[in-house]
Amino acid sequence: MMKKVLFFSDFGIDDNIAVLYTFFNKEIDLVGVVADYGNVSKQDALRNAAYLQKLTGRPDVPAFAGAELPLTGDTPEYVPDVHGIEGLGPIIPDIDVDYTLENFHGIQEIIEKNPDEIIIVNVGRLSSLAAAFILYPETMKKVKDFYIMGGAFNEPGNVTPVAEANFYGDPYAANIVLTQAKPPVNIIPLNVTSGAIVTPALIDELDAHYQAIGSEVGKLVKPMFDYYYKFYKKRNPELTGAPLHDVLTLWALVNEDQVVSREIPVKIVVNKGEAFGQSIGDFRNSIDKAEYPVHRVAVNFSYTDFIKDFFTTMKNSQVHNGTG
Repeated sequence: MMKKVLFFSDFGIDDNIAVLYTFFNKEIDLVGVVADYGNVSKQDALRNAAYLQKLTGRPDVPAFAGAELPLTGDTPEYVPDVHGIEGLGPIIPDIDVDYTLENFHGIQEIIEKNPDEIIIVNVGRLSSLAAAFILYPETMKKVKDFYIMGGAFNEPGNVTPVAEANFYGDPYAANIVLTQAKPPVNIIPLNVTSGAIVTPALIDELDAHYQAIGSEVGKLVKPMFDYYYKFYKKRNPELTGAPLHDVLTLWALVNEDQVVSREIPVKIVVNKGEAFGQSIGDFRNSIDKAEYPVHRVAVNFSYTDFIKDFFTTMKNSQVHNGTG
């Protein structure tokens, strides 16, 4: 049985590779994508979604316009040094898009048509997902499961000493999702996804395969990854590769038995101050747990299985039609 995934994304490099992973993975039926601000603007995210639709020959996968701003009301800060000006590394997509598109309500129809079957995977800010809980509270009760890339537990963040980018970018939204979603939400945090290192040698081998078979879709992977790796290498010269945070989150939902998780109380700090956006998990081995909503937080995964699956799936390089 294929897993029906509704993918919320801010369409940076690892997001785009994650979308390709869903198209190549025969266990995932991508039923739609929500394009959010985050790594790039909402408009650029919509364009990147349309670009991938075109290249993969899957215009049947709907792209929904998500949030443009966080619930904090702050102006988003994009990260071109990590993902490129367009979110595709050095690639400049040549495609026309209707930037006035407002079709977010379409996600309600998808969920209602597939009750207790849709798995929502959110790998960017949680603003759009929070809005869905506010706008469609009864519909959201029919979502089968949630997978969230976000937070950092017992390790430093990547925006502040304690906060990870997706939760820090809109902690109000993260708080809404983690208090309103049917528990337990599966949280794949930064301290785990940072271990999903893919090496340039593996990407080179994939690229050689794509070149040999003339895969235009596959040829996207190397230029995006090389740009991404260059950023990480500059920040930490000892790194032998770059982490594909969002791919790991998708991999986790089809490889649950390869992920070690703990069900613990989780809270998001929403008060302004040094801890703003921090994700707090009560990992104490005690019956006196904090009275926060209990969610399933990943603490480790099988790197060997992840790399093997990523390479095998991406080497398929055949876009399936989602019908199984």
